[in-house]
Amino acid sequence: MPGILVAGIGNIFLGDDGFGSEVVRRLPDLGPGIRVVDYGIRGVHLAYDLLEGVDELILVDAIPSRGAPGTVHVLEAAAGNGAALDAHAMDPATVFASLKALGGELPRTIVVGCEAENIDEGMGLSPTVAAAVDLATNLVAQLAKAG
Repeated sequence: MPGILVAGIGNIFLGDDGFGSEVVRRLPDLGPGIRVVDYGIRGVHLAYDLLEGVDELILVDAIPSRGAPGTVHVLEAAAGNGAALDAHAMDPATVFASLKALGGELPRTIVVGCEAENIDEGMGLSPTVAAAVDLATNLVAQLAKAG
């Protein structure tokens, strides 16, 4: 039964890149038809889950800073040509390309992203990005329930 998939992505061992994982970890039960999964760096796993069919995908991820770390953005994503299938890559463009290479179609996709401050090796979010987690958690819950 298709529904909404909320997917946290990123690498918890690279500082703020673990933002998506932290947000989905804090999400409450969002009700029937809404599945929440922390994919971490398992991009091909996400692509295969999308092959099963979902009505909407909400990706939660750290995004490159454009000068305002901790700023949360909500964007609608579109599939591009992307790269070839890579079982270890996790960036959204690679996941979308992997899905296409596997014969799937991208559902309506919303990205809730936070501008990263620090993606150096190390666990834990920077204070600036950690302060944005509650806002992003609330936004994701609202988007999923409105889906």
